Amino acid sequence: MIGISTKTVYAVAALHELGSIETGKVLKIKEIAAKASIPQNFLEQILLELRKGGILNSIKGAHGGYMLAKALKDITLKDIMETLESDAFSDVCKTDNPTLKLFWSDIIERVGEVFDIPLSELRNYQLKANQALNFSI
Repeated sequence: MIGISTKTVYAVAALHELGSIETGKVLKIKEIAAKASIPQNFLEQILLELRKGGILNSIKGAHGGYMLAKALKDITLKDIMETLESDAFSDVCKTDNPTLKLFWSDIIERVGEVFDIPLSELRNYQLKANQALNFSI
């Protein structure tokens, strides 16, 4: 069934960092790991999967690193989950009962719609966080 793993949470954090840099610029794994508080070894695996899934691009070499392959508005949480979690939206019905099959299929579809939020929404949450910090000072 659908759940959000640590891998997905870390991927969103990494993509948030990459979304905050200028277009055409890159961040090294070490920089992303430090800024997003992600263990570097785990982050390497996540970024590799996101690159294979077409969400990230990488540049090799001394001045290389990672960048978004597309704008945050074109990357959804569902895209990330489908890339990183092979069974995130899989069939959970373990019976041949047609009623239950329809029921679980409908649930999976509805939950998928909830996760169809673009990562560009992170900017709105950043604004809310900044306002909360300003009010508490």
